[in-house]
Amino acid sequence: MDKPLLPDNEDVRLAGLRALNILDTQSEESLDRVTRLAKYLFDVPISLISLVDEDRQWFKSCIGLDVKETPRDISFCGHAILDDDPLVICDTLADPRFADNPLVLNTPKIRFYAGYPIKLSEGVRIGTLCIIDIKPRAFSNEDKQALKDLTLITQREISIMQLATRDELTNIPNRRGFILMAERYLDLCIRQQFNAIVIFIDLDSFKPINDKYGHAEGDRVLQLFASIISSLCRKSDLFGRFGGDEFVLLLTQVTLSECQRLISRIEKSAATLNLSLPSSTTVSFSFGVAEFNPRQPLELEELLQIADADMYKNKEAKKAS
Repeated sequence: MDKPLLPDNEDVRLAGLRALNILDTQSEESLDRVTRLAKYLFDVPISLISLVDEDRQWFKSCIGLDVKETPRDISFCGHAILDDDPLVICDTLADPRFADNPLVLNTPKIRFYAGYPIKLSEGVRIGTLCIIDIKPRAFSNEDKQALKDLTLITQREISIMQLATRDELTNIPNRRGFILMAERYLDLCIRQQFNAIVIFIDLDSFKPINDKYGHAEGDRVLQLFASIISSLCRKSDLFGRFGGDEFVLLLTQVTLSECQRLISRIEKSAATLNLSLPSSTTVSFSFGVAEFNPRQPLELEELLQIADADMYKNKEAKKAS
């Protein structure tokens, strides 16, 4: 059995995949519709939309299998993402790369596989739309074109989902995207008994910037502030724009003192940002925190409410001082 090689752009590929915020999320009717259509069109028992993660292939849409993921090193899709053309194996037992693959020898006993790579707008291949049969079969050029057409539909639906979870202005997760990811983070914290801290940030006196200098300047401030957060957070930290001039961060396995040091670094960078703004414009922010205890877990919405209330308390204290 040949294990799939890693693409040359693996780091970029994984970053693009994870930026979608769809791994380990619920099924989407728009994508299930594609796999149902593929199953019907090609008359196969199994149809999948498979996303190739670092060590696994995870099925965003799955018809005909009872599992949601399999190891990447035995995956067919791991091979399929290495090329822009479809990977077609008419008879796995006749192909030395796959003849002794556990997925061929054991359930689901794959004998036929056809997978077309799913690409992001940048051309990065993140997974496949694939069909599987338990018996050998031919696959014509017309079949390849039909599978390609379904894959293009899949790519369009994923692009729509991406836009729905990312803030178009700052290119970081929006409210929906943050909540989807944050709920997964907190589930992981409960399983692994990790602590977490939610930070709610609200820019001070942001409205006067829009009023005095226009929305283009206000948008630039939001973009620059988002880039500050992005550059200072760890790769494992989650952050997003909650709307308007509000930003939220979720940090795992940190202490309050570490959290405060991050806030201080953001404040210092924001002060540097002021040098590029009109002389009478300053960017500052108020923040509030909420701690997550995995032994007595709170729901995400409650954590956000606590952090938001703490932020407003601190903002009022600023005004009074």
